[in-house]
Amino acid sequence: MTSENHGTIKADSALVMSPTGSTSQAAPFSPSTSKPIQELPDELIQAGWSKCWSKRENRPYYFNRFTNQSLWEMPVLGQHDVISDPLGLNAAPASGEAISDAGLGNGQRKRHPSEDASQAGPNSFKRPKVEIPVTPTTPTVPISPSTPGVKPWVNATDDKQGQASVPAPAPYRPSVVYWDLDIQTNAVIRERAPANHLPPHPEIELQRAQLTTKLRQHYHELCSQREGIEPPRESFNRWLLERKVVDKGLDPLLPSECDPVISPSMFREIMNDIPIRLSRIKYKEEARKLLFKYAEAAKKMIDSRNATPDSRKVVKWNVEDTMNWLRRDHSASKEDYMDRLEHLRKQCGPHVASVAKDSVEGICSKIYHISAEYVRRIRQAHLTLLKECNISVDSTESTEVQNRLVYCYPVRLSIQSPPQPRVELHFENDIACLRYKGEMVKVNRGHFNKLELLYRYSCIDDPRFEKFLSRVWCLIKRYQVMFGSGVNEGSGLQGALPVPVFEALNKKFGVTFECFASPLNCYFKQFCSAFPDIDGFFGSRGPFLSFSPASGSFEANPPFCEELMDAMVTRFEDLLERSSEPLSFIIFVPEWRDPPTPALTRMESSRFRRHQMIVPAFEHEYRSGSQHICKREEMYYKAIHGTAVIFLQNNAGFAKWEPTTERIQELLGAYKVSGRSLPSPGPSSTSTADKDSKPVQERSAKSQDNSSPVDKTAPDTTNI
Repeated sequence: MTSENHGTIKADSALVMSPTGSTSQAAPFSPSTSKPIQELPDELIQAGWSKCWSKRENRPYYFNRFTNQSLWEMPVLGQHDVISDPLGLNAAPASGEAISDAGLGNGQRKRHPSEDASQAGPNSFKRPKVEIPVTPTTPTVPISPSTPGVKPWVNATDDKQGQASVPAPAPYRPSVVYWDLDIQTNAVIRERAPANHLPPHPEIELQRAQLTTKLRQHYHELCSQREGIEPPRESFNRWLLERKVVDKGLDPLLPSECDPVISPSMFREIMNDIPIRLSRIKYKEEARKLLFKYAEAAKKMIDSRNATPDSRKVVKWNVEDTMNWLRRDHSASKEDYMDRLEHLRKQCGPHVASVAKDSVEGICSKIYHISAEYVRRIRQAHLTLLKECNISVDSTESTEVQNRLVYCYPVRLSIQSPPQPRVELHFENDIACLRYKGEMVKVNRGHFNKLELLYRYSCIDDPRFEKFLSRVWCLIKRYQVMFGSGVNEGSGLQGALPVPVFEALNKKFGVTFECFASPLNCYFKQFCSAFPDIDGFFGSRGPFLSFSPASGSFEANPPFCEELMDAMVTRFEDLLERSSEPLSFIIFVPEWRDPPTPALTRMESSRFRRHQMIVPAFEHEYRSGSQHICKREEMYYKAIHGTAVIFLQNNAGFAKWEPTTERIQELLGAYKVSGRSLPSPGPSSTSTADKDSKPVQERSAKSQDNSSPVDKTAPDTTNI
């Protein structure tokens, strides 16, 4: 049984493109809007008035998006301004009206409370309702994020207790906006059927959060008990990302059907911290202590494990030689100690790794199988909840999908959403706090308003916003659990480009879509994200690895996980190979050269590479992945590594959005750090432990000739 939200997909003919179109055909029509024709004078429209239709009374009424007034009769401009004259003291009473209604002025009858009342659920709030038909290919009329037409959110209990005569507070207007939701998409896809994900519910999300936290604890205990080390920083988060590249399971967060079972990411990162974690050092004494600790840990491990006689002999001899050198040479410099440590690692590392291999594989396997068991529990609880609500998962009707090209639209679910429990909302200064069963999540008020706008544009099964608060709670809880509980943990994996860079990408290269984002950190209202089951209600087009655009201009700033970035490049080349329509991807990845990542190497040698430029470390910035909750002064942080910006385009995309010198200079100008003081550095965005843990010295950014060996017509590499 399909839900009212996810019925048969319909589209305006103006939005349908010819599936056999070529690069020489006319550009697709812009996404049409469903805004009703205004039968009002221009002065009233500019003052915020619009004519709407009441389905309940079956007659028109007039609504002011600035003041939230609703009137049956057409307003007259200048008679009464509720902002400058809230009590209507200066409004002239109209003839035939009672003195008590003089505040309304000009004969305008105040609507009765019964006319405004509506049947609302536990999470609903009164909203001015404008009947606008919505289809997947006809997006709603964009509203600026700072539009004052959004009524402030209040708790349902406070709304009932409040007196009707008290004027509503002024709508919240964020002082700084980090998004532009007015930009329409140019991304075109083939029409697709609704997804069969189970609809989100706070009870299930709470259980998933508890089990994921428990899984993190298991990982910590296994690393400590078996190897005597702390889990590598954020390795669990990168494990979730890497597993989802190959996972065929049904849970949106935890993996359950992966091949291979042993995660290459987790195995590599644990092995790099054996026998001890090697951190970056600054002083001579720190280097001496690090060398001593490594030698001791290697000897202890080789003695306590089942090592071969040759391995014991090699490790013990090198450790004794190192100890003698430490006792003998007290005038060594920091560089001498680091060279000696590197030599010891090369000699002992292979033998230490051979004795730890089985144990580390056991850790990876144990975590995966526990995760699979948790997924089984979560899904069973979810199916039971839906069954209690008389919602059948197996009997969902198949939706007929036409083979045609349409502008991209958010993910729709084929399974009806169950009734949602009550979620409490209150504000603490500029922070919105949502509580369910004692579990509170927080988001700043600006991003809360952003989520409301995204929900208004994208969700079509909840016109009264009855499920809005519960879905916001599920959304924030999902990302909170994925981030982890450590200080700044996970925020580096969700970092975003600065706003000026997005503006330049849209202005010069026609970018309207983000390949890796979330409702919390997106700049455009159209984006791909990790969790289609909950993010789809807020505009997500689903995971990028399953997204198939035929044309459009895209920005890609993926989480810095090697396996995910490598899969991303494979997806790019496959899409560019298949499409003859204009298709362009502008990719931002870390410039890791020691050793170079497979993704970076493949993009540099790709035949679709049109241009590449390098932004040096500490000379540019990212927006924090915790921007929805962090302080304003912590919004940006310096990048601790260089960033490679690579343009992958097919021939039609290159002809339409060519990275000319003028456009590149505009992008470089947007990348320059402003005069504000930035933290140095911010959340760690280094993704692999072998790059984060090596005691290497800071590398200076150098200009390199990265011209494509295949496409000799590509412009030269640019370095800021």
